[in-house]
Amino acid sequence: MSHLLHLDASARRGSFSRELSARFARTWRAAGPDRTVTYRDLAADPVPHIDEAWTEICDTMLREEITEIARYREAVRTPAQERAWTVVAPLLDELVAADLVLIGTPMYNYSVPAALKAWIDQVTFPRMSLAGRSFVVAAARGGAYGPGTPREPFDHQERYLRDFLAGHFGVTDVTFVTTELANALPDPALAPLRDRHRESRAAALALAEELAAKAGEEVTGR
Repeated sequence: MSHLLHLDASARRGSFSRELSARFARTWRAAGPDRTVTYRDLAADPVPHIDEAWTEICDTMLREEITEIARYREAVRTPAQERAWTVVAPLLDELVAADLVLIGTPMYNYSVPAALKAWIDQVTFPRMSLAGRSFVVAAARGGAYGPGTPREPFDHQERYLRDFLAGHFGVTDVTFVTTELANALPDPALAPLRDRHRESRAAALALAEELAAKAGEEVTGR
């Protein structure tokens, strides 16, 4: 059996990142009867920001060298920390149970939405490893930020997630599927780029299906 954790972070219900992540999840789940999905909408059901009690839990982990995820609960000591842990526990359980994590996220102001960042903060602890898991990021952007474009240096969406997942969690299997130039649709100034947006969207949807089917085959072949 294989398990997918599917997260969406866009404030728009009909967003392009949600479209991409839904296409991937649907294709992946249809690849076999033995796969299950946990879905969490980080925009509709926001995760609270971390507080001081959460930081105290981290301090205890560092002092006592608690690095195994199964032992994290041992660092919870005070009533305030207990309250903080009631937020962390279900999020962490969902993450640890997943073989594959799918993140649907737009680019907001050159980076990721606060809703996604809040989730990342809640489930990230000192010297924590998720090595062996795979991540797929279904992303959408208002402009074009790919290699060689004038705005490439402003991409703090893909770069941040890649650096964080590899640098902190030790995750090296990270794949991005991206729809670009979404702002060409509502913005008259970008109207000449609408065909490029449509091409980007179609290519991203096709790639999402291809990657999901391939992931399903790999799981089946284990």
